[in-house]
Amino acid sequence: MVLILLFVIWEIVIRVFEVPVWLLPSPLDIWTEGVESWSQFKGHLLSTTFLTIGGFSIGCTIGIVTAVSLHLLPKVREAIFPLMIVSQNIPIIVLAPLLVIWFGFGLLPKIIVITLICFFPLAVSALDGFRQTNDEYILYMKMAGATKGQIFRKVEWPHALPSIFSGLKISATYSVMGAVISEWLGAQKGIGVYMTLASSSFRTDRVFVAIFMIMLLSLLFFGIILLMEKVMIKWNKKEDK
Repeated sequence: MVLILLFVIWEIVIRVFEVPVWLLPSPLDIWTEGVESWSQFKGHLLSTTFLTIGGFSIGCTIGIVTAVSLHLLPKVREAIFPLMIVSQNIPIIVLAPLLVIWFGFGLLPKIIVITLICFFPLAVSALDGFRQTNDEYILYMKMAGATKGQIFRKVEWPHALPSIFSGLKISATYSVMGAVISEWLGAQKGIGVYMTLASSSFRTDRVFVAIFMIMLLSLLFFGIILLMEKVMIKWNKKEDK
């Protein structure tokens, strides 16, 4: 209801003050442009979607493997984790030109950008989940003669799943943004390319079409991760009061 109210107010303000379309289009103008240009836009949307899925999958895989490795190897964690924190102080948009110089204008630099964006939230969330495992459970497992691997598989990994899914949800929403940024490096198709062409020709309505599609795509990925979480960790429900 709040969203509908905001769109209505937006539409009324545009009509009352006669704001030019090139400056700020109304929701109706954006909807009309989205419908009319769908045949042209859907190719860009599919390109960004496939790029997002690829980068997200690689980034999350590396993030999980890194988190597990750093958790099982405390000495390595002490050496590597501070470097991970420092690396996040470097904006991705600053690294983009270097990636183009090093790897060209192909698919690789785009995948690297998305991987870097998705990697850190998941790795940190997983590490926190492993670290917050109930010490009593670990003690009981040790008393039962469990090995370190058994403790990890049967106690620490299940306990960390909620935190891991929290990181996945953050990475899923960031991955779309990363894909759009990576397409600014140089691509033939994608929402980022569509936005660049639209802004250079002062087609503000098309820019808003791209913005809303980015939001919808992010929400879609977030919803998929949320559904997976509900299916995989049903045991994490809170006790009835």
